Amino acid sequence: MTREKPKRSRAYLHQRRMRELPLHLMLVPGLVLVFIFHYIPMFGIVMAFQNFKPAKGFFRSQWVGWDNFVYMARLPNMGSVLFNTVFIAVMKIIAGMIVPIFVALMLNEVGSKAFKRTVQTIVYFPHFLSWVILGGVLMDVLSPSTGIVNDLIRFFGGKPIYFLGDRTWFPYTMVITAVWKNFGYDTIVYLAALTNVDKNLYEAAAIDGATRMKQTWHVTLPGILPIVTLMGVLNLGNILNAGFDQIFNLYSPSVYSTGDIIDTFVYRLGLEQAQFSVSTAVGLFKSVISIIMVSMSNYLAGRFANYRVF
Repeated sequence: MTREKPKRSRAYLHQRRMRELPLHLMLVPGLVLVFIFHYIPMFGIVMAFQNFKPAKGFFRSQWVGWDNFVYMARLPNMGSVLFNTVFIAVMKIIAGMIVPIFVALMLNEVGSKAFKRTVQTIVYFPHFLSWVILGGVLMDVLSPSTGIVNDLIRFFGGKPIYFLGDRTWFPYTMVITAVWKNFGYDTIVYLAALTNVDKNLYEAAAIDGATRMKQTWHVTLPGILPIVTLMGVLNLGNILNAGFDQIFNLYSPSVYSTGDIIDTFVYRLGLEQAQFSVSTAVGLFKSVISIIMVSMSNYLAGRFANYRVF
């Protein structure tokens, strides 16, 4: 026989609501800010279907339907912008997973807790710095004339490389610097996953004669595979987010052909060239694709990692 749950008295429920009321009130400022800065601006999406004129506003601007999207598709550099966005974003996702996993595995083999914590702090520190600060640092470090990186290249007999001005090197520079900034945070995630691997498995593998490398391959990596799968699947939602802050602070007209992404393209169209309707159409196109990718990543996360965001 199943035991029925005891009914809560009205006094108890009222007391519980009053106890939780301050917690709900703490959410109000956040909800107000989200409504003001996220939901109200969504009304501006109508600009994507108008020949928007600031003097006329939303209600008197001419309605043009899908013309802005047709114009967007016919822009001569739209194809390269899409390719640059996907190319840089995919490389960041791949490298942003491989490097943290490798560093986490290396730190997991370190016996000294003091050394491990010191390394974690050092690699985690750049995560707290904005790209405005790091942009200035990287411009000095990567300078072809005075930068320490090119000084080392010259020392070994090579020719200086203009990392931020050469269209061939620029995308890879963005990937490497983005991974350098963020891999410390992801390393902590994988280190936390490593602590959940059953220690008895290592002992059993050692008894069977497995070396440390084989233990890593057959015990450690399978142990953290669910977290790796989850992180990889969730990153699919960022397939069109190649990093506006980073690229905006580091790019120049000389690298537009390989470094211009959707976000910087929209910025120049909307704020520099005042093509508000076209820039809104491009941004809406990106948002629709992002929603599709986020929904797909949520499904894959539930399918392969037994995790759902919503």
